[in-house]
Amino acid sequence: MDTAGLKKKINQKYDAVFAGLILVLILAGILALCLGRYWIPFPDVVKVLLSRVFPVSGSWDANTESVVMTLRLPRVAAAVLVGGSLALSGAVYQGVFQNPLVAPDLLGVSSGACIGAALAILFSVGTFGVQVGAFIGGIIAVMITTAIPRVIKNNSNMMLVLAGIIVTGLMNSIMGIIKYIADPETQLAEITYWQMGSIAKVLPNSLLMICPAVLISTVVLMAMRWRINVLSLGETEAKSLGITIKTTRMIVIVCATLLTACSVCICGTIGWVGLVVPHLGRLLVGPDNMKLLPVSFVVGGIFLLVVDTIARTLTSAELPLSILTGLIGAPFYFYLLKKQRMNLS
Repeated sequence: MDTAGLKKKINQKYDAVFAGLILVLILAGILALCLGRYWIPFPDVVKVLLSRVFPVSGSWDANTESVVMTLRLPRVAAAVLVGGSLALSGAVYQGVFQNPLVAPDLLGVSSGACIGAALAILFSVGTFGVQVGAFIGGIIAVMITTAIPRVIKNNSNMMLVLAGIIVTGLMNSIMGIIKYIADPETQLAEITYWQMGSIAKVLPNSLLMICPAVLISTVVLMAMRWRINVLSLGETEAKSLGITIKTTRMIVIVCATLLTACSVCICGTIGWVGLVVPHLGRLLVGPDNMKLLPVSFVVGGIFLLVVDTIARTLTSAELPLSILTGLIGAPFYFYLLKKQRMNLS
């Protein structure tokens, strides 16, 4: 088979995989709208959703529409948005830093967000104030991380990673102080629960608050996929191909960081999504970021949507998301590593 024919076959396979994932995402979303303490039949959910676009006759009661549109739909949208954002930022970081073990909180954004959220909880500023505090804390942490290489006058990838480790350690120590002075009956419990991640308190206003940043960052990263491919080849190859490494890397890191900060600020820290999902994407479509980034976003949305549905339906008390993502993600990551080793041997 010639090169053109092989490329066409690869593109057809990618189109089929991507279309299949979109279908799975839609079905998982509708199923999530059905499941819960108040069961809603699949046809009723579809009719309620279609009634907002098409003139569908109302054969359901007011409670059904309220549960679907007011309670569950914002949560489903948040799970897809957060899962997709974390997976996309993880894939971007792994490509830019040429390290498959890199996660979205590499530069300390999650640790900084925890500090901002914890301070907001201490001052009792409400749910929206906690989200704003988390976003500001995450951005400040990343600003400190990116400033350290400039102070040392070493802008290599390794120095940026080490700076992230320094800032994360500092933020964790500050977090320990905040937990020590927090009220153990109320504030400490809320801080701990926030750190474990949950979409239970996400409101439509919260989604609207982060949507512009998420949309812009996603569009920019998708438009720069080929540049990320070049960066993943190494600095020497990137320079030989005419890529401005410093500027390109900074734009990509800023966008990936915004995605992570927006995700963490509305639902707390959720582990494993940004680490595991890109590996699954590589198994499906290969390492090419032109295909990997869109697939990672969709698979991340599916993964967190399934995890959140399990978290709110498995027991009477809702489980924090990081517990389930760890229980599912750690064994699955081991399986992926084992499979990749078998493929390479």
